[in-house]
Amino acid sequence: MVLTAAAGFYLGAQGRVDVRVLIETLIGVALVAAGTNAFNQLRERDVDARMQRTRGRPLPSGRLTPRAAAVFAAVISIVGVAYLALAVNLLTAGLAALTLASYVLFYTPLKRKTSLNTLIGAVPGALPIVGGWTAAGGGLGPAVAALFWILFLWQLPHFLALAWIYRDDYRRGGLVMLSVEDPDGRHTGRMVLLYATALLPVSLLPTLLGVTGGLYFFGALALGLAYAGASGAMTRAATTPRAWRLFFVSIIYLPALLTLMVLDKTAA
Repeated sequence: MVLTAAAGFYLGAQGRVDVRVLIETLIGVALVAAGTNAFNQLRERDVDARMQRTRGRPLPSGRLTPRAAAVFAAVISIVGVAYLALAVNLLTAGLAALTLASYVLFYTPLKRKTSLNTLIGAVPGALPIVGGWTAAGGGLGPAVAALFWILFLWQLPHFLALAWIYRDDYRRGGLVMLSVEDPDGRHTGRMVLLYATALLPVSLLPTLLGVTGGLYFFGALALGLAYAGASGAMTRAATTPRAWRLFFVSIIYLPALLTLMVLDKTAA
């Protein structure tokens, strides 16, 4: 979240980057992101206790009390939003508050109810780049909407691959994930390819909207084809090694794409 907010700030800056405001933005974003994570772990401590991957976390392991976690989460979240409001601007603070609320109040409880939770969870995951953009003085419009949709679509193959790898753990935890309801993985593979394919043209929009230049365009095209190729392998057979391969491609794709954006930002 901090890295995407930083990229959004640079892309949204008109002319020289104000380093002081950038640092203040990243401090506020980090506090709200940490508070969101803490609230999530507080609300899911029973689920985490049943899952091998998460049972060693502070709450299910008993190293931290729910009361201490709740106080910590509330304090840093409130401080983070207030700091953004006072040091940056109200719009960025509002976006940070929306990130926290949409994650904790919607995404977290929906994980127990519907496999569509991944779509809901992608919204708070994509908002920090918008917050970085507005913190730098950028207005809401088509350019920042394109950045939002890039982050939104990128997350879906990324998390579906992870959910396939840990499908047995999610089943033990009682979470309703697509991979849990998809024994042979065919539906998961099709959805992964759908989202990666949709991401490809959307990732080219920053150049078409004048935010980036030709270097970014062709770099994004190559990265998108690689992401789609790794996703397509999941449609032939949803195996754990292929899911791991897709996951690793996804974590290379995003920083590479953001780096291209920063390097090839247009002077306008």
